[in-house]
Amino acid sequence: MLTVPQLDVLRQRRSEKWSGHPPGVIGATVAELDFELAPPIAAVLHDAIARSDLGYAHEVTPQLREAFTCFAARRLGWRVDPDRLTLIPEVLIGLIELCRVLAPGGKVGFATAGYPPFLKQLPPAGFTIRQIPLRADGSFDLDQLAAELRDGLRILILASPHNPTGRVLPRAELEQIAELCAEYDAWVLADEIHAPLVLPGAEFVPWLQVSDAARERGIALTSASKAFNLAGLKCALLVTASDRAQDVVRRLPFKAEQVGLLGVMAAETAFADCDPWLDALIAQLDRNRVLISERLPAGITWSPPQATYLGWLDCGALGLAPDPATYFLDRAKVALGPGSDYDPAGRDRVRLNFGTGPELLTELLDRMTAALPA
Repeated sequence: MLTVPQLDVLRQRRSEKWSGHPPGVIGATVAELDFELAPPIAAVLHDAIARSDLGYAHEVTPQLREAFTCFAARRLGWRVDPDRLTLIPEVLIGLIELCRVLAPGGKVGFATAGYPPFLKQLPPAGFTIRQIPLRADGSFDLDQLAAELRDGLRILILASPHNPTGRVLPRAELEQIAELCAEYDAWVLADEIHAPLVLPGAEFVPWLQVSDAARERGIALTSASKAFNLAGLKCALLVTASDRAQDVVRRLPFKAEQVGLLGVMAAETAFADCDPWLDALIAQLDRNRVLISERLPAGITWSPPQATYLGWLDCGALGLAPDPATYFLDRAKVALGPGSDYDPAGRDRVRLNFGTGPELLTELLDRMTAALPA
């Protein structure tokens, strides 16, 4: 049974989702879960502190290799070579450093709406970003991708499942992306951090399972951080399935010592021992999707996500000046992710984190409804 602390306890958390807001605000922004940690993870972290085991990480441990490869096979239908796993501190850092190795100062593309750090952190790292707007139905615009590849795009960052829409890309679409990128000798860096959070009714296809073309020019990046709420522990994995990709990874500047040791221990436990907790989480998120559809304020629309605990809400019909996120923060004491952070054209949208219990989610939605003009 998953539990969420009371609101006053949640406000004591010092993580980004709950810090920095005025008293009384419900945080529903950054991708953190409100649920208490899976008990096996809490136990291994307590044990580490009890023995003062807070030094440097050393390597991809045999336990982590075994835990992740078994988890990938069991939960994701993914055959991973345990010798092709590399520790990195986090997925975003891995993406930036891979881009530096593959195309220093070059063009990097991704679908928009997109994860805000793609928009904010790639340009200062020296890259020209090329936005590929999603089609109206949320699918990847293959024609625009082809145009960008012809214009010199050499790296595609593929968020799969997609953030913030929560769409799970079907195999046929992934195959087409792989073939297009192979035609122009472009690389695909697959951000699969939300893959363990595919909800009932959808099926995730790992990038490195798509085709030979995907394996030859693809690198997957993943972590236990989103599914098990471990972002602060700084541990992620790079996965390859070809010699060419592994040669790229060898050129990265990372050392295992830069990864959090507690993150390694927590990831081992998450992947090996926390299936029942993850099953309960997915079941609750599925119920939360239904609750949102039933209680979403009139005039706001959404497409229920196929994965993640993030809802991409369209408030355009309501004319909430100066923007919906500011409106609901000021009038409902609900903190949502501003749509313009994810897409320069997304001013009328907000991202809602629904990774919480039904009571708090109901209060949040009711506050939003009450804040709208009669």
